[in-house]
Amino acid sequence: MTDVTSCFPKMTVRDGQPPSALCAWVVLLLLVVSGEPYRTPYDQEQDQNRDRDSETTDLRTDPRTNTRVYHRDVSEVRGKDCRRCCDPGEQPPPHYSNPHYPQHYPQYQAVPQINITILKGEKGDSGQRGPYGKSGKSGQSGPRGPNGIRGTKGSIGTPGEPCKAQYAAFSVGRKKAIHSNDYYQTLVFDTELVNLYGHFNMFTGKFYCYVPGIYYFSLNVHTWNQKETYVHVMHNEREVVILYAQPSDRSIMQSQSLMLELEREDQVWVRLFKGERENAIFSDDFDTYVTFNGYLIKPKSEGT
Repeated sequence: MTDVTSCFPKMTVRDGQPPSALCAWVVLLLLVVSGEPYRTPYDQEQDQNRDRDSETTDLRTDPRTNTRVYHRDVSEVRGKDCRRCCDPGEQPPPHYSNPHYPQHYPQYQAVPQINITILKGEKGDSGQRGPYGKSGKSGQSGPRGPNGIRGTKGSIGTPGEPCKAQYAAFSVGRKKAIHSNDYYQTLVFDTELVNLYGHFNMFTGKFYCYVPGIYYFSLNVHTWNQKETYVHVMHNEREVVILYAQPSDRSIMQSQSLMLELEREDQVWVRLFKGERENAIFSDDFDTYVTFNGYLIKPKSEGT
């Protein structure tokens, strides 16, 4: 360092004290001669880091652009690990603990959040009613409810028709004898004793049912001596009962009776068996030996 006293002429000191102008020049001279500005500890640390980076930087020239490219040593870059200062078990850098060192913290911005669920608006108007859906399946019948209150007595109705009693009855006879043939013969009657409402047809020899219900029938014949008597009481085309008498030396009266439940348009009649066997019914032109009777016991409309 240059001696400051050699640059200035000697000055006299008055009253044992240096002049004030001399002190000012001495301080100014010291600042100019030193040439180094005041540096803080942070500036010195940055200079040291910059010096270390320059040592590991390779200055090269790019032939395409004719520019200098700085390359850092790869081994040094790989050797350095990026660490967080706040990891557990590690000490923060020294300059973080320096209160004079400017510390940079991340800036956080508070974002307001609104709970939409509490922002409930006013109730809107009711919409139009939609179409009816399809009918569901019918459920099971529920239990029977209690009896309701008895209603008031109704007015008297119009008088009805008087009850009509239903009747059906017939009684017919035959005065002519009949002998068997090669086919079945319907026994036709020639004497009408009772024929209520004409339900028995004298030409066909059949009773036709016009009032359904339960009927009683009876058949009486006179056998022929030395001949067999063989007849059926028929219900429609079905053989119901038989009246039979074996050959004998004398003639006798034979009878058969039965009850039938008839429906409307049913038929009841008597049939003589065909000529496989010689059979016959005795009679003469003066007396009635054969009779056929029937009548209604209970109509079906009255219930069974």
